[in-house]
Amino acid sequence: MAFLATMSAHAQHTNVWNHKQCAVVLTYDDAIDADLDNALPALDSLGLKATFYLIGSSPVVAKRMELWRKAASQGHELGNHSLYHPCDGNLPGRSFVQADYDLSRYTVNRAVAEIRMNNTLLQAIDGKTKRTFAYPCGDLTIKDAFFYAGLRNDFVAARGVRPALDSIGKVDLDNIDCFGINGETAAQMISLVQKAMSTHTLLVFLFHGVGGGHTLNVGLREHSLLLHFLKEHEQEIWIAPMVEVAEYIRNSKS
Repeated sequence: MAFLATMSAHAQHTNVWNHKQCAVVLTYDDAIDADLDNALPALDSLGLKATFYLIGSSPVVAKRMELWRKAASQGHELGNHSLYHPCDGNLPGRSFVQADYDLSRYTVNRAVAEIRMNNTLLQAIDGKTKRTFAYPCGDLTIKDAFFYAGLRNDFVAARGVRPALDSIGKVDLDNIDCFGINGETAAQMISLVQKAMSTHTLLVFLFHGVGGGHTLNVGLREHSLLLHFLKEHEQEIWIAPMVEVAEYIRNSKS
């Protein structure tokens, strides 16, 4: 009896992620052409669903809106990456931040208003009211104020940039951890997936360029090999957009 109880507890632990060993979320930031030209066809060829975090002011949103709408209709999430992607220009390495969109010069009300405006735009594209948010540059505060506190009712969850694998009970839905990818090999990324499988945790990938299009980039072949590994292990890995995984975590906590 003790053996059976141990086995039952083990099964519950290992299948906590929608009856699978772990969860993997693929996220793509900034609404760039490479999302639609490279990442999306690779995902669709394997039937994998992902989250694309869109900057509302991106010209790729305006010029290619029908493709974003089609992606959403096929099960991908259009996440909110703010209207103008404001980042704190006071931090090291932030010379790229434009004065008009320097988060350190924002008020909380302005940040909240712009993010809500982007939600309106995204709903006009995909017709959906539930989605997740991703902090531009991973910046959480404006002069020590946690601006997302005023947005919790607008989103299912928010993704940050801290690299960590978390068990379902340890996921912070206000700041979901992820691994930013820039030049990693397929073997390195697959190793992360294998670690998530063995530890029964959540693994979120953060991509920018796929096969080019951004200074932060992953090779087309490396990205493809990762996706094929995920597809081959679908029986053990739950692969879904962030909004679905976050809702599942929220429900498990309640």
